[in-house]
Amino acid sequence: MYEELMEQVVRPENATAAWKAVKRNKGAPGIDGMTVEQLRDHVRQHWETIRAKLLAGTYVPSPVRRVEIPKPDG
Repeated sequence: MYEELMEQVVRPENATAAWKAVKRNKGAPGIDGMTVEQLRDHVRQHWETIRAKLLAGTYVPSPVRRVEIPKPDG
């Protein structure tokens, strides 16, 4: 089941649709500071490696930055 799902995820039309959705939503740079345009170029350059890791189940995303948001009532 996992393999079938990942095969669908890495299909070019799905990857393109995901990138277009981020661009359409005017996605802000993440913790790495990478813009949507930089992301496009990065993915194009490294797609085969990313794809292979996703299909093998060895892709490990970078941890997200934790931000504490103070609240008046604790």
